[in-house]
Amino acid sequence: MFSLDNRVQEYAWGSRTAIAALLGQPPSDRPQAELWMGAHPAASSCVEIDGRKERLIDAIAGRAEAFLGEPVRARFGAQLPFLLKVLAADQPLSLQAHPDEAQARRGFDAENAAGIPLDAPGRTYRDPHHKPELLCALTPFDALCGFRPAEALREVLELVAGGPGDALVPRVAAPIDAAAVAGLVRGLLALDPAARRELVASVVEACQTRARGGGWLARPCGWALRLHELYPGDIGVVIALLLNDVHLEPGEALYLPPRRLHAYVRGVGIEIMASSDNVLRGGLTPKHVDVDELLRVLDFAPWRVDPVTPRRVGDELFYDTPAPEFRLSRVELEPGSAWRSSERRGPEIVLCTRGEATVVDARGTARDLRQGGSIFVPFASGSYSIEGGGQFFRATVGG
Repeated sequence: MFSLDNRVQEYAWGSRTAIAALLGQPPSDRPQAELWMGAHPAASSCVEIDGRKERLIDAIAGRAEAFLGEPVRARFGAQLPFLLKVLAADQPLSLQAHPDEAQARRGFDAENAAGIPLDAPGRTYRDPHHKPELLCALTPFDALCGFRPAEALREVLELVAGGPGDALVPRVAAPIDAAAVAGLVRGLLALDPAARRELVASVVEACQTRARGGGWLARPCGWALRLHELYPGDIGVVIALLLNDVHLEPGEALYLPPRRLHAYVRGVGIEIMASSDNVLRGGLTPKHVDVDELLRVLDFAPWRVDPVTPRRVGDELFYDTPAPEFRLSRVELEPGSAWRSSERRGPEIVLCTRGEATVVDARGTARDLRQGGSIFVPFASGSYSIEGGGQFFRATVGG
C-alpha cells in the first residue's frame, strides 16, 4: 500500500477554502477546484517506492500485474482505468459534455493526425477515452444536467416564445423529442452575436418575473439570472434553462453517462470517472468552444434524472452505475471500530474525508490515514482493514 501525494488543480470556478480545509491548510490565495487522485498523465499522483518518489502512472506501467491484477490489466491495459477527485465549485462550471468511446477515439486520432499539440488551448480531445462520471455530494450540491422531459421543456420554452427566439421554438402541436431539442439548440448556437444578446436580454427579463412569482420555474430562473451576471449575453444562459436542475444533499449522488450536456453549479463533492480529460464546452466559459463537435457529440433526448440511491452492505454504501471503469462506495465508521474489505476487483484508492484511521493489508503493511489523505491499494495487497473512525470513500473498477 502507498500513501498518495496528489495534485490540486486551480481553475477560476474553484473554492479558496473547501479543498484547503479538507487538507488541513489555511485558505488558498487562488481558487482550488479539484484534487486529483489517480494516474492520469495530466496530473498523476505520486507514491514513494524504495525511498524514491515515483509517479503512480509510471509505477503502474512497470508493475501492472501486481498493481492492477491480471483481469484488470487484460481488460484496460497497463493503466488505472478510473480517476478520483474532490471537486469544489464556488461558481458554475461551463456547459459541457463528454464523448462516448467511439467519439473520443475518432476525435483524438483526427487531432493527432492534424498535428495539434496535446496542450494546445484549441485542442478538444486530450486522450482517446470516454468519460462517464459519478458525483457524490459532500455538501449541498447543485447541478444542471441533461435536457428536461418534454412536459417541463414546453413550459420553459414559454420564456423564449414571443421574443427574438420565437422562430426557434417548436409549435404547440409539434412533439418535443430529441429532433426538436437538437433543432432548438443548433438554432440557438447559430445566432449571430447581436441576435444572441437580444434573445438573452429578453429571456432574462422573463426570468426576473418568473423568479419573483414562485412555482417550480422560479429556481431555474434564479440560476439563469446568476449565470447572466457571470456571463452577460452568453447564449448558454438560455441553453441552461433547458437542462434539469438537480439538488443533492450530502451522501446523495448523480451519474452522468457520456454525451449529456451538464454544468455543476455549486458545492463540494467526490467525483469518480473513467480516466479521461475530454471536455466539449458549449458556453458559460472563456475557454475554447467547438460548437460543431459539441453538436455531433450531444445526446438531445429529453431525460428524467434519477439520483443514484446507494445500496447498503453492512457499513458500506455502494453507488452502482453501468460504467465498467469505476465503482464508488462509502464507509462510515464510529471511532474505535473496524471494517474489512469485501470483494477485491482490482486496484483501489481509499480517501478519508472525515476522521482518521489505520489501514492494514493482508501482508501486515500499515498506513495512517487522516482527513484529506488517500492510499493506493494494489491488487496484490489482498484484503485490508480500516481501523479507526470517520468517513472513507473507496474507489475501484466496475463490474
